[in-house]
Parts: sequence; C-alpha cells; structure tokens
Amino acid sequence: MSERRPFIATYIQASRPHGVLYVGMTANLYERVGQHRTGALEGFASRYGCGLLVWYEQHEYVTTAIRREKALKRWNRVWKLELIERMNPNWADLYPHLCGWAPDPRVKPADDGEGSVAVFLKRLGEGG
Repeated sequence: MSERRPFIATYIQASRPHGVLYVGMTANLYERVGQHRTGALEGFASRYGCGLLVWYEQHEYVTTAIRREKALKRWNRVWKLELIERMNPNWADLYPHLCGWAPDPRVKPADDGEGSVAVFLKRLGEGG
C-alpha cells in the first residue's frame, strides 16, 4: 500500500453490523486499515475483532483529524450508529472500495427508469 498517497482520515471500524465500534485517526488510512485487518496492530480493535471499515472522513490536516477523532470518541453510541448508517446503511466493508478493488457499496447502480442515462440519451436522440 505504500505506493498510494497518504490519506489523512478519521474512521470507524466495527466487529460486525451494530457490533463493537472502534474510532481512530490516521495519516494514512490505506495502511492503517490494512494493519488492523492483518492483526499487525495490538490493542482494542484487534482484541474485539473490529476489522470492518464502516465509516471514514478524509481531512486535509492531521490536526483536524485528531480533533474529529476526539469529538467522536465523546459521542454516545447511538450518535455513532446514526453517523455510520447515514453514509453506509448496509454496514458494508468500505476497505475494498477504498483500495479500488470493488465498486462503492454505498452507491446504488442506476436503474433504467425515468431518470436513467439510457432514457436521457433516447430522449436526446428523439429531439426532446
């Protein structure tokens, strides 16, 4: 993962949907989540099996990420669950998407209904 540019972030990992939550911050999200997943880091996340990346927020500066992490750690559990579910309602693991191995699970594929690109292009070809 070292070939990727650093990705400063505050993040939440979970043991399972609605399971144990771990809030952290890092100067390189790719590397840190990879370390959590392989068990390279000892501590809370490893002890409780928090291997699913369920929420993250990118920051421009480490100091901003640290402030956000400290604030999130003060939040009650319900607020954290709501934060996760606003961005990731299915509690999908976001790490494969983050690494470019899979599509973003939070984005629903476009349907072929009224608002789809295919319908738009068809209308465009018909002159309106």
